[in-house]
Amino acid sequence: MSEVIATYLIHDKKGQLEKKAEGIALGLTVGSWTDLPQLDKVQLQKHKGRVVSVKEISQSKRINNYFNGTITRGLIKIAYPTLNFSSDLPAILTTVFGKLSLDGEIKLLDIEFSEEFKKNFPGPKFGIKGIRQLTGLRKRPYVMSIFKGVIGRDLTYLSNQLREQALGGVDFIKDDEILFENNLTPFEERIKVGKRVLEQVYEETGHRALYAVNLSGKTFDLKEKAVRAVELGADILLFNVFAYGLDVLQSLAEDPSVSIPIMAHPAVSGAITPSEFYGISNELLLGKLVRYAGADFSLFPSPYGSVALPKEEALGIAHALTQEEERFEETLPVPSAGIHPGLVPLLYKDFGVDSVINAGGGIHGHSLGATGGAKAFRQAVEAVQASQSLISYAQTKEELRLAIEQWGGVEVAK
Repeated sequence: MSEVIATYLIHDKKGQLEKKAEGIALGLTVGSWTDLPQLDKVQLQKHKGRVVSVKEISQSKRINNYFNGTITRGLIKIAYPTLNFSSDLPAILTTVFGKLSLDGEIKLLDIEFSEEFKKNFPGPKFGIKGIRQLTGLRKRPYVMSIFKGVIGRDLTYLSNQLREQALGGVDFIKDDEILFENNLTPFEERIKVGKRVLEQVYEETGHRALYAVNLSGKTFDLKEKAVRAVELGADILLFNVFAYGLDVLQSLAEDPSVSIPIMAHPAVSGAITPSEFYGISNELLLGKLVRYAGADFSLFPSPYGSVALPKEEALGIAHALTQEEERFEETLPVPSAGIHPGLVPLLYKDFGVDSVINAGGGIHGHSLGATGGAKAFRQAVEAVQASQSLISYAQTKEELRLAIEQWGGVEVAK
């Protein structure tokens, strides 16, 4: 019988983890068991949740203080028959964590899918391999910049900013996630202007950056709008997946007419993931589920910046996005927020070649402007790949030197 297996972190004041686990297994499936007539038990057996394992973990004085009492902590695994739900992520999440999420003392850490059940999900249409083929760039991390300060600005301002970033040599340029449909920079016009400007820069420099335009609007209009973006020659779609839902991402990814990569932004996910006691783990939400639903890129907070994640969580997201899966391409990890050129050695060490170095203020805030900031990032990547220190490499690279003077730099021991 096919099952999905959910792993939870439990905090129990009664110290009865086994009873708690059995209550969850029954409560989220058949509801009760011991009082059922034998015939009902036979009929419902194939629908009953199953406790796979219960493992108590050590107590924590800090956590006891938080809950104002002695807390028994444990990891429990429960298997849910796939007969119980339709083969979509909303149904799965509602089954394994719907009303349970209201408990406030349980965190959903992971969901394991059988190989057979994974067939219901598309995974990335391009993934790392496809993005590498699309760009022709294979041996270094990508560099991405972000539009900043374009709210209330017109297309001329946007095109100038796009040009400055592209001239610096970034590989991708993405809309700010809060740049929606508006009269000054309409969605379709942004695509047209972006294509024209980036082609001009390509003719001048031989470098073609790709532009991720923010797909937004009413949910039932999104697919038509995405198809229109493809027709207009858009490079990439940026998508606020957690404002709309994983199932909407999957619907876009599965549509053959939406034939360009999709970049998933983590906006709103912070309402679900940050607590160590409840919610959903970052590794599951921003890693595995985003990948299964079809994102080619997944943005998430880096371990170093202004909204930093614990390092083990950020690395866990990247692992979930890139670990070998028989059915799915790998999703490009995009650690973000508070990134400047001096952090490139850390980013390279922690996330490797197959990642995207993403910066907003670290590019636009450079003393030589966005072009200088972009060049500084490219130079930092060159230094790391040449096994040189940033300080040494910056002696002949003005943009990198100025960036280090402005923000500092981190060297990583070889």
